[in-house]
Amino acid sequence: MSFDMGSILKQAKKLQEQMKKVQEELAEERIVHSTAGGLVKCTVSGMGEVLGISIAPEALAEGHEFLEDMVLVAVREALTKAHQLQSERFHSITGGMNLPGLDL
Repeated sequence: MSFDMGSILKQAKKLQEQMKKVQEELAEERIVHSTAGGLVKCTVSGMGEVLGISIAPEALAEGHEFLEDMVLVAVREALTKAHQLQSERFHSITGGMNLPGLDL
């Protein structure tokens, strides 16, 4: 069996370009998760960057421990959704292969 190194390098470059494109697209994606009936919302990018947290004034009346818990839940869930989206997008171009350095 012979390997065409030029072909392999060409495929690697194409995969690298696809990965970069997916990363750029994910950076533009916005994922919002809300808790407590929408009192607390967290917005993250598809790459997992926390972009904002919104707290409705009514949430303040629930107490600080409640608010802390709801912020934590909103952030965790938004980040989980972002990670799932990353995994779906990257696996669609890698054919499900686990590639070194791709921690999904």
